[in-house]
Amino acid sequence: MTGVVIVGVDGSETALRAAKAAQQLAIGLGANLRVVSAFDTNRTEVVEIGTDRWIVSDAAEAEAVARAVAEQLADDRLEVTYSSARGKPGEALVKEAEIHDARLIVVGNRRMQGIGRVLGSVANTVAHTAPCDVYIAKTDAP
Repeated sequence: MTGVVIVGVDGSETALRAAKAAQQLAIGLGANLRVVSAFDTNRTEVVEIGTDRWIVSDAAEAEAVARAVAEQLADDRLEVTYSSARGKPGEALVKEAEIHDARLIVVGNRRMQGIGRVLGSVANTVAHTAPCDVYIAKTDAP
């Protein structure tokens, strides 16, 4: 199998567990891995200290999270790319899968029990709307 495996991350330990599962699946399938972090707002702030000026945005913060995870997953056996994507996490992952003609989306099972199961979860959204196969990694236990 070739193609792209998409995984969503948010900086949490459980998301990192899903990303590591995605890495192993991508290696085994001979696919590329794309690490995606979603952001839901376009909040931008300008920070000035003395003569230094920084522009901080939700998109930049999300991309930094995706980049950090992608760097941790770097492996000679696969190509790892990263990006930020605007939207709610589940919807953003599905959109990225459509854009990149993904073969697989990997998500964790966090919030699939209790009230999260009733109100919805990223895994639930992705499983019901993905244009490709979905792998739900067990991330609620180390």
